[in-house]
Amino acid sequence: MGQQRLRMVVGLGNPGETYSRSRHNTGFMIVDALAEAYTIPLNKTKYDTVFGRGPIEGLDVLLAKPMAYMNRSGFPVQRLAHYFRILREDLLVVHDDIDLAIGRLKIKEKGGDAGHKGIRSMMNAFGGGDFTRLRVGIGRSESDTSVSDHVLGTFHTEEKEIMDIIIKRAKDAVVTTLSKGIAEGMNRFNNTTITT
Repeated sequence: MGQQRLRMVVGLGNPGETYSRSRHNTGFMIVDALAEAYTIPLNKTKYDTVFGRGPIEGLDVLLAKPMAYMNRSGFPVQRLAHYFRILREDLLVVHDDIDLAIGRLKIKEKGGDAGHKGIRSMMNAFGGGDFTRLRVGIGRSESDTSVSDHVLGTFHTEEKEIMDIIIKRAKDAVVTTLSKGIAEGMNRFNNTTITT
């Protein structure tokens, strides 16, 4: 029997307490939720990335959070993936997306960066965008707030209620995509919206 392939789930965000609850750290929040649900301590550090490894639904999974700022997060992840010999098709990146309404999830097999600096950094580091991503909607600001201020700001009370549900749902979307494939993940999670 051959050795099982190692999968890697990366949550994108910015390091430090200042950003810990920001909209831009949604990827970190989801990786933390997976780590808690499957008792995988994120207690190792290599190549400026905090990670943990353990079983999720019988699969060998590495959960990772790059500790470089968002626009430089790709190279630490690429180095860690190279170290563990993880193939691009076994990489799933979880990130916030202002072009999706809050309450929406979208699993995408490959594509461009859509203006997301973390995804752009990942594409630069990996030499292309052919990796799976889970886009988590944070919506656009309804006021005159700049995009930067919006993504670095925290969720409002009514948004937090939706995000509590979405983080659990995103966790399920990651597990489904890993264990049952991208098509099943897309069928189950791409066409629903969570509201309060």
